[in-house]
Amino acid sequence: MKSIVIHAAKDLRIEDRPVEEPGPGQVLLRLASGGICGSDLHYYNHGGFGTVRLKEPMILGHEVSGVIEMIGSGVSGLQPGQLVAVSPSRPCYSCRYCREGMHNQCLNMRFYGSAMPFPHIQGAFREMLVADAPQCVPADGLSAGEAAMAEPLAVCLHATRRAGEMLGKRVLVTGCGPIGLLSILSARRAGAAEIVAVDITDFTLAMAKLAGADKAINTRTDPEGLAPYLADKGTFDVLYECSGAAAALAQGIAAVRPRGTIVQLGLGGAEMALPMSAVTAKELSINGSFRFHPEFAVGVELMRKGLIDVKPLITHTVALDEALSGFELANDRSRAMKVQIAFA
Repeated sequence: MKSIVIHAAKDLRIEDRPVEEPGPGQVLLRLASGGICGSDLHYYNHGGFGTVRLKEPMILGHEVSGVIEMIGSGVSGLQPGQLVAVSPSRPCYSCRYCREGMHNQCLNMRFYGSAMPFPHIQGAFREMLVADAPQCVPADGLSAGEAAMAEPLAVCLHATRRAGEMLGKRVLVTGCGPIGLLSILSARRAGAAEIVAVDITDFTLAMAKLAGADKAINTRTDPEGLAPYLADKGTFDVLYECSGAAAALAQGIAAVRPRGTIVQLGLGGAEMALPMSAVTAKELSINGSFRFHPEFAVGVELMRKGLIDVKPLITHTVALDEALSGFELANDRSRAMKVQIAFA
């Protein structure tokens, strides 16, 4: 089978790898669609992010959907020919954090396409994939591309849970890539009354408006665009910081009202300076948000019921043999939002 393998920065290859057989409690999937994520781009552009570096070739990809080809013994509730969204999250369920219900903090996490441990955890960008049955969430009624959006949507649903009560709140979203836009959709579904989006490119801001933002501000062309929201110590109840940029975080903190909540999703690869005096004086709460677990199935259900529509975010789909051009396209935030690879 063909697999998309990263060897080093800018060294992406399509290679043949052997097809595995499903064991008890597992299924064999023919991959349908895979979305190129920001972490995939970090491996492609830089060979890693922060202190995490590639030490061996690694199959990329963790935003995927597939069609069941074969079912191992002991599997129920799934059937051959069924489209499923595949959660890349495989916690051990036995470490101290799993026992406390914090599966996203698992000490033995096996998350597709991760160079954090060594040997690396191989990813899901391959024509045939063996997955544990609990990873597979039926996606009947969705397209393969929509089903592959379940992973980034789950990230934003988890962040929304970390933000707390959302009904009637005023929300600021900094950084309007796929995570920023899915945060807009998640916050609105949770009851946010007003959502303002901030970025530095007109294309991403136009997409934010399409996702439901009430206002979009380009702080590159309009550096004072947030000024009206700074009065009386700030306006917003919740900040979703999705850029991973220190400047965006500082701007956002200035616009958050006292006792507001900051949810940090963006990981820019470098440590970010924090205006702690403002955090202290305004008694702000800072909540990190990392991955997800139960929110994956919730996201699939919301899409199946038509309560969240991710289709407009999928701006480009390329064939497997064009994966390299897909990665270059995904790098271009002036014209691409979510780029997906069609495996079938």
